[in-house]
Amino acid sequence: FNMLQFSVLLSLYYKESPLFLSQSLQSLFSQTFLPSEVILVKDGPLNNDLERVISEFQRQYSLLKTISLPTNQGLGRALNEGLKHCSYELVARMDTDDIAKSDRFQKQVEIFSQYPDVDVCSAWIDEFEDKVTNVISTRKLPETHEEIALYAKKRCPLNHPVVMFKKSAVIAAGGYLHFPLFEDYYLWVRMLMNGARFYNIQESLLYFRFSPDMFKRRGGWKYAMDETRFQRFLFKRQFISFPELVKNVGVRFCVRLMSNSLRTFIYKKLLRK
Repeated sequence: FNMLQFSVLLSLYYKESPLFLSQSLQSLFSQTFLPSEVILVKDGPLNNDLERVISEFQRQYSLLKTISLPTNQGLGRALNEGLKHCSYELVARMDTDDIAKSDRFQKQVEIFSQYPDVDVCSAWIDEFEDKVTNVISTRKLPETHEEIALYAKKRCPLNHPVVMFKKSAVIAAGGYLHFPLFEDYYLWVRMLMNGARFYNIQESLLYFRFSPDMFKRRGGWKYAMDETRFQRFLFKRQFISFPELVKNVGVRFCVRLMSNSLRTFIYKKLLRK
């Protein structure tokens, strides 16, 4: 396949900010290495402000194509639908409120050229509040396939908003599936078990928009139960052992049910570099 051509895949729903969407798209079209197409899935009806931003960018960039879903389907289903419309083997993921660093695509395409056996390439991300100059933490992840496979038994081993992957390897593992909050982790585990090869670039290639709300969403009884269900799936698929299941669920349950301020402290100080 042609290394120099790739698709970018985004999913958007009505609650997103028009300003953030504009900044995100601007970062895509300001790359040192431009995509061949950008596929934006409208996950259900959008408001006029979001539609206006999309129209403005489509006037400027003919490579921005939209796919409309009649109702909100959730991230996994929306991305799976979008993937069908990606024309190229290499596909880069992006969220509609994050900002890609200008050399992101160039550095990722170089990895695929250099290591033909790599199926998924991610990188670190800088988590920022309000402005990209205000980086509060960097989510660092291990580099090699072996380290990544081991890390995946404890935590999600890739930063989803900054991945680039081979479409065929994702489809071979069953594609994105509906598993609220864990769509990406669920996919990486299935890909690892399917023999896909992973690599993490050891520098940040994206600014990830961070809000105190994020930690609120990662707490509470429902999140704890969803997470337990996911861990049980990992055990059933023999991806983790029974002692690993007990340890993972025990640690996570405590974090999900503690106060928001304490959980925020743990994420910011203990789980980030």
